[in-house]
Amino acid sequence: MLSRAGRSAMLEKMRGVPVDLRRIPFLEGPMKKILIMLGVFAFAVQTQAQYLLVYEGRSGPGRGKHIVLVAGDEEYRSEEALPMLAKILAVRHGFKCTVLFSINPEDGTIDPNNSSNIPGIEELARADMLVLFTRFREPSDAHMKYFDDFLRSGKPILGIRTATHAFAFEKNKQSPYAKWDWRSTEWEGGFGRQVLGATWPRSGGHHGAHGKQSTRGIINDRLKSHPVLKGVGDIWGPTDVYGVFNLPRDAQVLVYGQVLEGMKPTDKPLAGAKNDPMMPLVWTRNYAMADGKPSRVICSTIGSAVDFESEGLRRLLINAVYWGLGMESRIPARNNVDYAGDYRPGYFGFQGFRKGVKPSDLR
Repeated sequence: MLSRAGRSAMLEKMRGVPVDLRRIPFLEGPMKKILIMLGVFAFAVQTQAQYLLVYEGRSGPGRGKHIVLVAGDEEYRSEEALPMLAKILAVRHGFKCTVLFSINPEDGTIDPNNSSNIPGIEELARADMLVLFTRFREPSDAHMKYFDDFLRSGKPILGIRTATHAFAFEKNKQSPYAKWDWRSTEWEGGFGRQVLGATWPRSGGHHGAHGKQSTRGIINDRLKSHPVLKGVGDIWGPTDVYGVFNLPRDAQVLVYGQVLEGMKPTDKPLAGAKNDPMMPLVWTRNYAMADGKPSRVICSTIGSAVDFESEGLRRLLINAVYWGLGMESRIPARNNVDYAGDYRPGYFGFQGFRKGVKPSDLR
């Protein structure tokens, strides 16, 4: 039994006040070890939670579903785009959304240049869907196992922009997950090619001129009745069209990427071979590992933070979440994709992320 001082100290610990459990006057014996272990566990959970950005779902069709969104790219401001998307999904549609970031372990700030530290990947074990927007990441083997287990589960995946080259194993080339690397020859093209359907090509990756020619989304007329396209109108973004070659046979291209002459939505389509034929911009497919269950997969190579200012693109990706989760019958004629807060995205470019921001600052 605890002394009065011991009970007081434990109450302080429960309130979040730092307490050194080793100094509490417990009776000697197993109780002391158990309570110290509980204190260490509570501290670990509290430390982990500070790196998670969680938006609890309100009322809506998505209530009871949990989406994990993983941000981690150096160029296209995924750390800004995914919190905005998550908040819409939670506030407007009822999904619980957990956003994970690349984190600087020294100060706990969001650091897209850190390619290996994404705290909270364990949340994938409790997720119903993954939204992935990473570039050249190299998580630890322990963290990669959560990705691998999720992939085998048959749950849906939405890949955005650089997710076609989401992983790059530079340091640990002997990792059992090194085959996920976008350059893999063992698992040809890695995660991007095998799961999403496309990887970053060795040449022609930027089909449009990067920073000079923007993108218009052209809906595939043959698939205009697809639920992901319900209520989707104009799609335009300042990022360029990616080169996407040799999609698998089961891929259904919903939207093609038209290269424009310049960086304004009013610019004309570029004449010539660049748009004949147009590159795939958004597509769906199914994927299953040899010992896994089939997953619904959707990939969009348009999706920088500034691209998300397009209402049509936001609606398409919100619809994609419904479709991925088998909820296409719940998609209304015009899904609500209004921002659920202020959204002023930074422009794409390296070293352009907002420094000193912690996940807790975005709640």
